[in-house]
Parts: sequence; C-alpha cells; structure tokens
Amino acid sequence: MKFKFNLSAELLVHLIASLTALMGVINVLSAVTPPVHERLKILLTFLPFMVSRGGHLASALLGFALIILSVGLWRRKKQAWWLAFILLIASIVTHLTKGLDYEEATFAALVSGLLLYARPQFHALSDRPSIRQGALFTLAALIFTVIYGVAGFYLLDRHYSVSFGFWAALRQTLIMLVEFYNPGVQPITGFGRYFIDSIYIVGIATIGFGLFMLLRPVLIRHPATEEERQRAWEIIKTHGHTPLARMALFDDKLFFFSQAGSVISYVLSNRVALALGDPIGPVEDFENALNEFKALCKSNDWLTAFYQTLPAQLERYKQAKFDAIKIGHEAVVNLETFTLEGSVNKTLRNSFNKMLKLGYRADVIQPPYSARMLRELNLISEEWLTSKALSEMRFSLGWFDEAYLNSCPILLVRDREGFIEAFANILPEFQANEVALDLMRHRQVVESGLMDFLFVSLFQWAQQQGYASFNLGLSAFTQSQENPQDPAAERTLNYLYSNLNRFYNFSGLHSFKEKFHPTWEPRYLTYPGTINLPSVGAALIQANLGRTFSLWR
Repeated sequence: MKFKFNLSAELLVHLIASLTALMGVINVLSAVTPPVHERLKILLTFLPFMVSRGGHLASALLGFALIILSVGLWRRKKQAWWLAFILLIASIVTHLTKGLDYEEATFAALVSGLLLYARPQFHALSDRPSIRQGALFTLAALIFTVIYGVAGFYLLDRHYSVSFGFWAALRQTLIMLVEFYNPGVQPITGFGRYFIDSIYIVGIATIGFGLFMLLRPVLIRHPATEEERQRAWEIIKTHGHTPLARMALFDDKLFFFSQAGSVISYVLSNRVALALGDPIGPVEDFENALNEFKALCKSNDWLTAFYQTLPAQLERYKQAKFDAIKIGHEAVVNLETFTLEGSVNKTLRNSFNKMLKLGYRADVIQPPYSARMLRELNLISEEWLTSKALSEMRFSLGWFDEAYLNSCPILLVRDREGFIEAFANILPEFQANEVALDLMRHRQVVESGLMDFLFVSLFQWAQQQGYASFNLGLSAFTQSQENPQDPAAERTLNYLYSNLNRFYNFSGLHSFKEKFHPTWEPRYLTYPGTINLPSVGAALIQANLGRTFSLWR
C-alpha cells in the first residue's frame, strides 16, 4: 500500500520511530528484570536453562540496536527499516524464550506490523561506501574479538575456576558471542570478571559503529566537474539577476540541474544540503526545480535549506512545506537618485572632497591582471584580515583567489604617490541592471575617509556605466530586523549572530552602509521545519567559515 506524502504519513513515520525506540528501552529493562517464576518453570520444561539465560543478554543487545535504528527510521532510512523489522521479529522470539514474556513479545509484534504496513514510507538511501566500510569494520572487529577472547581465556586461565586449553578457549568465546551467555565459567579474580565484560563491551561497540555507518546519509565524494561548472555558467549567465549568481559558481559549490534547465548551487554540511539563493533558471520552472531538488535530498537523507531567498518567492517555499525566517536585509543604493549634494550628505561630501585634495584617486581596471599586482593586492588583503582579526568568509561571499579576481573588474584607490591603498572587486548581476561588490580590503593604517571615498567612487563609476542601482550586499543578523515569533527560530538567529560576528563584523558593516541611504530589502532562510532549524543553523556557520564536509579536499 502506498501513501501520498502528507502530514499524516509524516506522523506515522515518527510514531513508528518512537515506538521502535520504546521497544528498545523495553528490551533493555526486560533484560535486567527477573522472569516470573511460574512462567520460567513452564519454559524450562521445553528449553534448557542456558537458552533462557542467553535471552537476557540478547534482549539487551537487541534493545540497544533498536534505539539506534529508531533514529534512522525517523529519517526514513530503507536499511534501518529492514534491520529494525528483523530485530523486532528477533525480539519476539527472545522475549518468549527468556521467560514467556508475552506482553513484550506482543508489543514487538505490533510495532513490526506497523513497520510492514508503512514500508513504502522508508525510502531514504544510506551511503553505500560507508555501508561497505561498516560491514568490513564489523567483520574485522568480530575476528579481533574472537582472537582477543581466545588469547585471554588461554593466557589468563589462572583467573578462572577452570583451566582453558586452546579449543576450550575458542569454544568459550564463540558461545559468548553467538549464544549470549557464559556456560559455567566462573572468574575467581576481579580481572577475570573484567575480561569477560570486556568481550561484550567490544561487541556492543562494534554493533554501534556498524549501525552508525549504516545510517550515514549519502556523501558526495567528488567536486563538481568542469562540464557541470560550464553548464551552470551558461544557465546563470542567462537567468542570474542577484549578486549571489556569481557566488553560485565558486569552487566550494555542488550543482543540481532540473529537467527544465534550472540550476541550484549548494554545499553539503553534515546532512544539510544548503543552497545559495533561489533556484536560477526559467521563471516557470521554479516550483519544479524546487521539488526535484527536495526529492533528491529526501532520497539521500539530506535536509534541504535555502539561504538568502527573495521575499517574492516566500509563498512558493511555503507551498513546498518550507518555513522561513528573516536573516537580514540587503542594502541597495538607487544610482538614479544618488548624489553628494544636499545637507543630508554633507559629511560624506566633505570626506570625499578631502581625499581628492590629498591626491587620492580611484580607477576601475579590467582583467587580466599582472602577477605583480595580484601579489600586492594579496598583501593588502592579508594585512586587512590581520588588522581586523577576521577570517575569510565563504559560501555567500568571495575570498581572495587570483582566478576569481581575474574574472571581474577591480577598483583601485591610490594615494598621491600612486601606491595602492585599497581595492574592491565589482560583480555584474547578469540580467539585472545592477552592479555589486564583493571583496573590499585596505591597508592597516589609512587616511580617515578612505572607505567613503572608495564607495562614492564605485557609485560614480556605476552611474557612468548606466547601471540603475548598486547592491552593497547583505547585512546579516542585525538588530534592525524584527524578532521572529518562534522562540526556537529566535534562539537560532542569536546563535548564528554570536558565532559568525566573531569572524565578520556584521553590525559594523550595517552602520557603514546606512550612511549611503540605501533601500533595505529583506532576505530569508528557508528550512524544513523548526525541529531541523538547529542543524541548518550549524550547517550555515560551517558553510560561511568554509568548513563544509568535502571528502575531496
């Protein structure tokens, strides 16, 4: 029977995962609870005592495994479904053979029936190489445990009431691992008891690691190919209309292509596929691209989130079952009305004129650039980062990279002797009549008013080129935004702000941009439900700090 994906199906999955975890807890508690005496007498007439005793340890191990697997069931893991179903059937047998615990066996049967009923809902894939690694590790660990047990019983037989030869030590170890009980072995020292326990500790650790590898989401082991980058470039060049379009091509990104010709640029951090901006492509393909990407993430056990989405698309995200919080405002200067005239711009005008009188000048140069000049710009960049005690941000911002800088114009600010004091690279927005900047760096000690001079020079150059507006970029996590109503969302915003502001001065940038009287346009983070917001927030921090999970690095 197939379910249509809706809220009731989601609740059913979460109910089954919760019941499986509860069954695991019941198994563990049952393992340490003595059986009912009357039931045990009936049982022992059919089964030997060793089977009943081994059932207690088996119940504990099954409970431990079911608790771990419940996490995979919550995430709709196909492999978790198969294992959980097998272990629930094993739990039924175990509860009946260790003490005729029909109550626990009945509950395990009900949960296994629910699992069978909801089978189509568990379709998320695990990482196949990780499954192979986990299987090989588990096999190697079991072989090691057998060798460890045999060597221990053989060499440490003085710690037990019986003397073990090689074959007796092997038999003892195998019975402990397979039948989950100690067949009459009596330790006579504390170390002997510790050694027996250590065999089970090794076994439990092995099971835990194997299940962890089994539940791992699909990992990306190769960067985007040059063919994919070229395909993404063609789409972005045709349909890009925000400053993020150029950042979408950076080499930290992976690309998803919809069937109708849209591209989504994203990074993978833990199990969060974090996309930069909205899907880029034909307007009519927005919903299809969004849903196709969401389906890919769902099948790979990834959470899906979009950073810096436009307000015009919020309703479409909501229709696709995403929540949204405002994470900042983008500052856009209207070049058609920008001027240094008037009393409101007196301070800015005086600062600009002072720099002109001191002999400063600004020039926009075009690539390619000489290696010598790029080395000088790199020194300025390193000096600026050191003076501000900042780290290079990534993901939604560029970083100093010669290939990147050689793809865009650069404005240089020189002093009267011709030495470069500051620079900023300029980004086109492809289909929008707007221009933006990314890196803006200056020397540690500069003349007061230099950055005002740099920005006014950028605006004047853009006006001469016929651009309608200049995008100053996002002021993220600033206090200018209203607090969200959801307490979890508010806590996540505060967490993001406090962590990222240590690496990038968001509040200072917001105050600086304000002096140019921009229009503040809201930007959003869309995410798959409040319960996943902390994971998305942590992924955003990792992405901006350039610490996404990339096996090829």
